[in-house]
Amino acid sequence: MSPAAPRVAITGIGVVSPYGVGRERFWDHIVRGVSGTRRIEEFDPSPFSCQVAAPLPALSVDDAPAVLAGPGADHGHDATPERADPRRYSRASLAGVIAAREAWADAGLALAEPNAGVIIGSGGGGIELGERQYREFFTGRGRHVTPYAIPVSIVGMLSSEISIALQLRGISHVLSTGCTSSTDAIGYAMAQLRAGEADALLSGGVDACITPGMIYGFSRMRVMSTRYNDAPETASRPFDRGRDGFVLGEGAWMVALERETRARARGAHIYAFVEGYGSTCDAYHRVQMDPNGDEIVRAMRLAIDRAGRRVEDIGYMNFHGTSTPLNDAVEMRCVRRLFGQDATRLCGSSTKSMIGHPQGASGASGIVTTALALERGFLPPTINQFDPDPACDLDVIPNAGRPAAAEAALCNCLGFGSKNSAIVLGKAG
Repeated sequence: MSPAAPRVAITGIGVVSPYGVGRERFWDHIVRGVSGTRRIEEFDPSPFSCQVAAPLPALSVDDAPAVLAGPGADHGHDATPERADPRRYSRASLAGVIAAREAWADAGLALAEPNAGVIIGSGGGGIELGERQYREFFTGRGRHVTPYAIPVSIVGMLSSEISIALQLRGISHVLSTGCTSSTDAIGYAMAQLRAGEADALLSGGVDACITPGMIYGFSRMRVMSTRYNDAPETASRPFDRGRDGFVLGEGAWMVALERETRARARGAHIYAFVEGYGSTCDAYHRVQMDPNGDEIVRAMRLAIDRAGRRVEDIGYMNFHGTSTPLNDAVEMRCVRRLFGQDATRLCGSSTKSMIGHPQGASGASGIVTTALALERGFLPPTINQFDPDPACDLDVIPNAGRPAAAEAALCNCLGFGSKNSAIVLGKAG
């Protein structure tokens, strides 16, 4: 990080996860190592080789906390359903709006906050609504296809729904870069704030992709767990010798971001600082990472260098850790290359062992987990460590979390299309 670059603070956090609504509910389950994976009940999974997932529970817009109305707020806004009708939301939009409202309220920011906007990441957007509407078109002759089928299901609508819900008239963008989407969104938001393009931004990620089509498609790719259908809570086991693929997850993890000077001037609570971001591409394959890992290492190094840190400063790592045999081994090898002899004292965990892989929201889930870990001095575990893989021999905080202080942390995110992104967070103080 350049000495002149303003520090960017996380001043609010909002979460909708497989455990339900709220950051404290999420944190309580994560630190206790509770699995959010279960057998799929939303549709009949029996035709599929993978029959488990970590889905969102039933949600209501009433689950969203109230947000203060700023001077520029339209006070009749919430009573005008044609402008922001929750009945029109995709499941991803609903989760995203709830998490966004929690983050914004937590930060003490208001509806119609001046010079504020939205930059989030998502892989699938409203794909579940689109899939249902296509099914209706082909099997029901389109009698119940909504006129909003296309705008509500496209990925770009997610930030618009949040902008409407919070009455934010600044930038409203969705980055869709696969699994790295929300890491990239938060990196992009940090750059916008440092450049003075906005005073406050709502950032993070959301995906809700547990549908018959997605389960079938990923099963055909042979990347999902199929061995533990009778023991769903053990299916996601990053770095364990028995891992056989990822578990598809859902959720929304949102953060309110501001420059440090602004946050301190208004007395805001600061969870952590977003200090550095790096992104590279292997340019190798549409779904496989390059086994040599050169660009994974470079992305992590860029994030650390741009944060003005050294590898010795990193006290915790939130691994990408999807529970796939090749990816976990390659990621671990890359971390060893980057940290060298210092890798022996490094510890880290995979949030996906508990919440599954929420696709484009996975980076934000790790960043929120890491911000809370830095603030609260407790490192969450990687659960389902029954038989450690010798190829994944770093300290993954197996099965039980531990109290520990860390000054800085690295959040790693890898995705389809050979994409690699990383963010460094610093402890507030």
